[in-house]
Amino acid sequence: MSLTIINQRRDQQVVGPARVDGFAKIRGAALYVDDVPAVDALHGATVRTAGAGGTLQEIVFDPAINWSEFVVVTAQDIPGINAIKLLENDQPVLVERAFRHAGEAVVLLAHADPEKLRIALKGVSLVELPNPDPVFDIDDALQAQQEIIPGNIYADYLLDRGDVAAGASLADVVIDERFLTPSQEQLYIEPQGMLAHLQADGGILMEGSMQCPYYVLDALVQCLGMDKDHLRVVQSTTGGAFGGKEDYPSVIACHAALLARKAGGRPVKLIYERGEDLRVTPKRHPSRTLIRLGANKAGELQFIDMDFAIDGGAYRTLSPVVLSRGVIHAPGPYKCPHIRIRGRAVATNHPPFGAFRGFGAPQSIFAMEVAMDRLAKKLGMDPVELRKKNLLCTGDLSPTGDVVGKDCFAHAVLDAALEHTHYQQRREECNAWNAAGHPTRRGIGLATFAHGAGFTGNGELHLASRVSLQALANGHVEILCSNTEMGQGAATTLVQIAAAALGLPMNSVHLAQTDTSRVPNSGPTVASRTCMVVGELIQKAAGQLLQRLRETTGLAQSYDVQGFAAACAGLYAAAGDALVTAHYHPPAGMLWDEQTFLGRAYASYAWAAYVAEVEVDMLTLETHVVDFTAVQEVGKAVHPVIVQGQIEGGVAQGIGYALYEDVLWNERGVMANDRLTNYIIPTSADLGFIQVVLLEGGLGAGPKGAKGVGELPMDGPAPAIVNAIQQALDIDIQQIPVMPEMLLRLTMREGNS
Repeated sequence: MSLTIINQRRDQQVVGPARVDGFAKIRGAALYVDDVPAVDALHGATVRTAGAGGTLQEIVFDPAINWSEFVVVTAQDIPGINAIKLLENDQPVLVERAFRHAGEAVVLLAHADPEKLRIALKGVSLVELPNPDPVFDIDDALQAQQEIIPGNIYADYLLDRGDVAAGASLADVVIDERFLTPSQEQLYIEPQGMLAHLQADGGILMEGSMQCPYYVLDALVQCLGMDKDHLRVVQSTTGGAFGGKEDYPSVIACHAALLARKAGGRPVKLIYERGEDLRVTPKRHPSRTLIRLGANKAGELQFIDMDFAIDGGAYRTLSPVVLSRGVIHAPGPYKCPHIRIRGRAVATNHPPFGAFRGFGAPQSIFAMEVAMDRLAKKLGMDPVELRKKNLLCTGDLSPTGDVVGKDCFAHAVLDAALEHTHYQQRREECNAWNAAGHPTRRGIGLATFAHGAGFTGNGELHLASRVSLQALANGHVEILCSNTEMGQGAATTLVQIAAAALGLPMNSVHLAQTDTSRVPNSGPTVASRTCMVVGELIQKAAGQLLQRLRETTGLAQSYDVQGFAAACAGLYAAAGDALVTAHYHPPAGMLWDEQTFLGRAYASYAWAAYVAEVEVDMLTLETHVVDFTAVQEVGKAVHPVIVQGQIEGGVAQGIGYALYEDVLWNERGVMANDRLTNYIIPTSADLGFIQVVLLEGGLGAGPKGAKGVGELPMDGPAPAIVNAIQQALDIDIQQIPVMPEMLLRLTMREGNS
């Protein structure tokens, strides 16, 4: 299979179709939820629990405040079910009695004057009987005498293929390691927020910043006890999400809707300030991984044995989905006859953790890739050689027992990464630099990995996604789907796919605003599925539209814009409408056993090899990423500039995950560094040069063989950087972020200077 290579650096100018949302955002015309005009609107706010779980005894309202001026909502005002609709109805919309973490919503307030609202928040006191023994550590939760839920386990999965004991008997070299990864904040540009309007017929219009409008719709149906026909959810311009606006907007929407129902017809705007957003919204799951790897003297893996656990926080939310992804991706892109991965999502008294780019895979891949370097060191083998001996090839059995097809580019991405970085030469130069006694140490490290696009196994089949195209009488075409633009470029990519399939210029195709009263449910904007799954549906719908135009109006095989417009006008005259809808059908061979975790987990995998070069200042022990090369096979880069942006953004977040970002918790399990002065993320000065190399094999399940790439770039930076630091300092690192204080402890322990 021949590969097309697109090589781009961050400092190079690349050309592609303009983003369809770009000019409105540049000019400031795009309306984020806090910009949406609302006549006579009230501002909403939330009174929250203080203790790390416990029982609510009483709500006390300061008698000095005239509460008749305020809209006040408690659990007694919920007309439907007091639970956020997700995988399980365990998380209350508003606390009535029992609660599990600090920061749970108890009382909602609304007032026209934000200053009076701030004063009123201090006038509501909660009398709590606190949990005497909260638990915040994964292993403590697994051993806790006092349970949050039975066994403190939300989900317990096992991928078990072969016989690990038999593999261990064949291994000449075995390593046994423990790795930790922290929580990480998505830190989207625009905080969470919703605007609720009570309609004349008693229905609710909800506008807001979100990824998954149909999730919000379902949550409102359950909370309000209303029919979907009386509820309308509209996505406003969304300033970033990264998974953080997948499930939590349902919480804010329910709160805003409850206030609006009681506000006498006035709209209610509930917008979080940054500190509140940081303290109460979901973040990346912390993880703890125990891993044993064994290989023979030749470096061939004999077994992979992993105990992978993630902190789910106080409610189940999306933890089972995150855990599933982490378990499936844990063995990496390697062939191994004996694999056992046990994964558990654990209940603690932290606020619930949730989806964040990569969701589960960055945690387990970190452990596997750092462990591979440890194994290479113990074997006396170069990390590259060890990976080459074990990377999957066409015809091998994947870790989940599926036969690997022609769409396997594990070796190709590694070869390209070695070539583009001059890896062996740079490794020798780093060793020479370190031996010369400079005040800095240099190292180069790599990680090889793959990421499945779309929902796991039968997930896409259960979603039953639909996409419609509406041809207008003037020859323009409107895309109707529920997938959202949140800064990642989906609006442009989807328009580009439709325009190419219809043979029209991009300015003849428009993406409809995501409005549940107009667009069908094409599934959530998550899991790197938008371009691959929804783009493929758009392409199918375009084929259906062309067929209908040809059958009804005689549209020629070859046509121009004017000819297409004339055909659309003819279709309207003949049929009265020009709407077509495509339905999802799984690719052939999608057989997945959700109980055993065996079979074909994803329609397509994207393959990657990342190389990081670092320099460590031996006086301050600060680590600087000097150069970073990200090589990935993506099937087809529909819009190379947008794909490049996705990769660079993921690498930047991965560098933050590896070196800077550390959520600190106080004694009540509340984020202590809840501001941008002390939750540190990398700036452009911290990123070094980023080189993006795209390989196109054209074998993905999306348009023209495209695959999803949104999650992929989060997986590789942390292990590549840690492996580089380990090479530079000759130390073993068990956790991230790798801050100077940690390096000081490790270098002092190892006796390094």
